[in-house]
Amino acid sequence: MDALRTELESGLQDLELDIALATPLLAYLALLARWNQTYNLTAIRDPREMLAKHLLDSLAMHAHLDGVQRLADLGSGPGLPGIPLAIACPQLQVTLVESNGKKARFLREALRQLQLANADVAESRIEAFAAPGRFDAITARALGGLPLILALGGHLLAPQGRLLAMKGGRAEDEIAALPAGWRLLAVHPLQVPGLAAIRHLVEVGRSPG
Repeated sequence: MDALRTELESGLQDLELDIALATPLLAYLALLARWNQTYNLTAIRDPREMLAKHLLDSLAMHAHLDGVQRLADLGSGPGLPGIPLAIACPQLQVTLVESNGKKARFLREALRQLQLANADVAESRIEAFAAPGRFDAITARALGGLPLILALGGHLLAPQGRLLAMKGGRAEDEIAALPAGWRLLAVHPLQVPGLAAIRHLVEVGRSPG
C-alpha cells in the first residue's frame, strides 16, 4: 500500500491536486478491490492498474469543471469518474446514475463508507431518470458514442449545460454524427499520469438558436 500511495501522490501532484486526497482515494480503491472479488464491478483486478486506469484517468478531467456545480455521471458502474471527482472537488454535487442493482448497492455503500455528502446514487436507466435540466454537465466514461450519450442523457442538461465525454482518440466520427441541436465546443487532450494511452475530453453543448 505504501508503494500505491507514493505512486498516487505523484500522480496527484502531476494533476495539480492536493496529495492529501490520496487517503480517501485509496480507501475507495480498497473498497472497490474488495467488492470486485464478489460482484465483478470492473475487469481490472490489479490495484496498481486500477490506480492509473481508474483513479488518475477519472481525475484528469477535473480542470475542465469550471462553472459546474451539478454533475451527472451516466452509467457510473463502480463510480467512475464520479466518485474520484466527488472526492477531489467537494464543491461539486455528483449524481451517479446506474441501473444495475449490484453496482448501485456498491455505490451507496461506497458513499456511506467514504462519507461523501456531495454525491448521491440514482438507480435508474439513464433515459428514464426524471431530472430534466438539472445538471450543469453530464459525463460518461464507457457508455458508448456521443450520439448515444446525448440520446439517453441529453434531457438532463440545463440550457447551457455541457457533455464532458472521456474518449481515447479525438472521436471525429462521433463528432460528425452529433444529432441536430448539438455542437462541438472543444476537444481537450488529457495527460494521465502513469498511462501511456491517448486520452481526450470532448466537450459538447447545445447549438444556439
